[in-house]
Amino acid sequence: MLAQAIQKADRIVVLTGAGISTESGIPDFRSTEGIWTEDVSRMDMMSTSYLRRNPDRFWPAFKDIFRVKIEGEIKPNRGHYFLAALEETGKHITVVTQNVDGLHVAAGSGHVLEIHGTIKKAYCPSCVEQYDVSYVKEHEVPRCIKRLSGGICGQVLRPAVVLFGDPVEGLEDAFAAVENCDLFLTLGSSLEVTPVNYLPGAAASDAAKMTAIINREPTQMDKYFDIVLHAEIGPTLSCIAKRLSIHI
Repeated sequence: MLAQAIQKADRIVVLTGAGISTESGIPDFRSTEGIWTEDVSRMDMMSTSYLRRNPDRFWPAFKDIFRVKIEGEIKPNRGHYFLAALEETGKHITVVTQNVDGLHVAAGSGHVLEIHGTIKKAYCPSCVEQYDVSYVKEHEVPRCIKRLSGGICGQVLRPAVVLFGDPVEGLEDAFAAVENCDLFLTLGSSLEVTPVNYLPGAAASDAAKMTAIINREPTQMDKYFDIVLHAEIGPTLSCIAKRLSIHI
């Protein structure tokens, strides 16, 4: 049924969460064994207010929590490549991702809204100078080294990700894409984070749109979807790819 819905749709919005990247060796956040579930205090530390108060503690904690994404040789998996290949068939695919790992872009998807930012960069909140993740890796607490008229800036950098308490990025574009889509598909998200979890309801409010979700565990938002599959994303999308004669 999902394969038929994908084949029929011309404009597809895909909301992805941490579950799509677990096959790449990246742990998720909110499943029974997720990063936040194991230690809820980590969420308090990953906030803008904590960064401002305790930068010397924030950065080591940030690097520890996101160590796989920062240090590891992570690569896209079948889920990422499926979406990129689907786009190559001529369908208009908008990927709205909660992930900061950059794997959708690496897989070749052309229209990706990284609403929680990216782990690949950091920036100075004072002079807005940007730094690559390689610079962040080299310094326990990375600081801005841009030379200003009064000397070196020296401001503690902040990661280019949306921390707790920050507004998400590109949300208006995400809702606009949902309004114009034929199919709204969620992959690997617990749908517990607002305001992103308003997207399924927005899609479901239009009876002409088909909605579907693939997630390993049930979510509180399953009621908004026409098709609900509690399954692993990689194997499921591989089967759909074969039915649609898509090579991934």
